[in-house]
Formats: sequence, C-alpha cells, structure tokens
Amino acid sequence: MKALARGALPWLLALGVYVFADDQLALGTNALVMILLTLSVDLVLGRAGIITLGQAAFFGLGAYAAGIFALHVTDDPLLGMLVATLASGAFGALSGALILHTEGVALLMLTLAVSGLLAELANHASDWTGGSDGLQGMTIAPIFGSFRFDLFKHTAYLYALAVLFLWYLVVQSVIASPFGRSLDGIRQSPPRMRAIGTPVWWRRVAVYALSAAMAGSAGALSAQTTRFVGLTTLSVLVSGTAVVMLVLGGARQRYGAFVGATVYVVVQDYAAQLNPFHWMLLVGGLLMFTVLFLEEGLTSLPQALRRWARALYRGPAGTTAAGATGTGGATGTGGATGTGGSA
Repeated sequence: MKALARGALPWLLALGVYVFADDQLALGTNALVMILLTLSVDLVLGRAGIITLGQAAFFGLGAYAAGIFALHVTDDPLLGMLVATLASGAFGALSGALILHTEGVALLMLTLAVSGLLAELANHASDWTGGSDGLQGMTIAPIFGSFRFDLFKHTAYLYALAVLFLWYLVVQSVIASPFGRSLDGIRQSPPRMRAIGTPVWWRRVAVYALSAAMAGSAGALSAQTTRFVGLTTLSVLVSGTAVVMLVLGGARQRYGAFVGATVYVVVQDYAAQLNPFHWMLLVGGLLMFTVLFLEEGLTSLPQALRRWARALYRGPAGTTAAGATGTGGATGTGGATGTGGSA
C-alpha cells in the first residue's frame, strides 16, 4: 500500500500543479517535456550503460518532424506525435546500428557527430526548417477536435502529462521484462553477457532506438506546445542538460528523471529571475553538492538526511545518549561488588 502511494505521489503532485498553480503551467509543461527527455537518457545511459551526448539529435528530429508535418500535411497533434516518434525511433535504430560497434570515448564522439550533422543539415535546409530563424507559423488543431491549445497552456500541460505517463508505463514494462534485466547485465559486463549467448549488439541497438523514440516524442511535445522549433533543439547543450538532470535526480532511480528535471527547470527559472547572467552558479553549486554528497541523486536525500541525523546523534565518539545511559547502568551493576563485599 505504501509503495502504491509513493508511486502515485508524483502524478498527484502534477495534477495538483494544474489545479492550484495554473499560472505556472507554461513552466510546468516545459518541465514535463524535459522529464520525458531525461527519462530517455536514463533508459539508454543509466539502464543500458550506453555513453551518449547525442540525445539532442532525436529530440530535435522529433521537433522538426512534428513541426514540418503540421505545416505541410495536417495539424492534427496526435498524428504529428506519431510521425515524430516513428521518425526518431527509425533514425535511432539506423544510427545506433552504425555507431554501437564502438564503446567509451569513441562512442561518445560519434553520438556528438550525429547530433552535429543533423544540426548542420537543419541549418542548410532552410526551405524546410527555417534555418537560423527557426521553424515557425505552425498551427496545432484541438486534440480529438475538442481540446484547443490555449494561451495559458491548460491543454498543453495535460497533453504533455498524458504522453509522459504513457511512456513511463512503457519504460517500467521494459525494465521489469527479461529484456530489461538483460540490459542491466549488459551495463555491468558485456563480455559476460556475450559468453552466455546474449545478443548484446542487437539489444543495445533496440534500447537505443526506443530511447530515441522517447526523445523524439519529447521534441514533438516541445514543438506542439510552443509552436516553434529552433536549431538549439539539436545542440549539444540539450544533451548535456539532460545528462545533468539525470545526475541531479539519480540514474536508475524510479523517479530520478522526474526529480532531476523538475528541480533543474524550477531552479533555472527562479535563479534567472534573480540574476539572468549568473544563474548557472546556483545550478552548478547544486550539481556539485549532489555529486559529492548524494550518490544516488536528489531522490536519495531523505535517506541521506536520516543517515546524517543518526551520525550527529551518535556524536564524535560514536556513542549515543542511550549508550551513555547504558554505561551508567553498568556503574549500577558495580553495586554488585558491594553486595559481594557484604557476603
């Protein structure tokens, strides 16, 4: 029962934002988009151990696919989401099949190269992408013909939350499956998994494609809720930010992506309001604290606080107040010596 309540808490909080903080729905929608992107990074990096800084390639591809589809084919958001997801997943499978023969630094550089190539392609194909001016002027039809995207992001927020929830169910199903357990083994020791007959390369390509599809869905959400796509969606900064969010929240934690992305987006927003030029100092300090003192990210903060409280309660000598009382009891036992003397 407690596990069920903990599992429902993030979703109840998200609905609470919609009900009680409707003036922050634009910020909340952005947070939901980044949660989905971070969740895709956790699947490929945290679960499968595939080192990547190229997740922006799939995020940007999904955004451009949804935007171009809305401009030139139909403005139906669900069809646009489907096209963006399939396009990013297919490109993830193709690029993954080419680069996942490598590992380590070589793989990291190749993921950056893929993202850079797509960015240059988008910049030069300005007739389709808008180039440096960005893709704009798109219209998004109401969802199911009834729920119109309004200025205050009411529909956009619930739409993003629904897409995130569906992808979360997919990820949890994958993690709990034999395929997901094999990914954990591949992350820890690919040679051992090969030795027992596991098709390591194929499974790495499969999870890479699935992660790309998730990132493409996040990009489509970004395009449809803002009605703009810029070249920055394909920049390495997007990939690096997603990794930072994952580190903040905690890799391989059930809600690590949720905590990390939400904290980053909220801290970035409020820190930028305080000082638009030095807000990264606060984000950097938070990241350093997390890395140095919280091995499993901010999701482990409650456990860390309890551990620090117990250490403080024990004191520098490692004895608790209760221990001191027990020592006093030992002194009382010494009264038995007096009893012995009377004997």
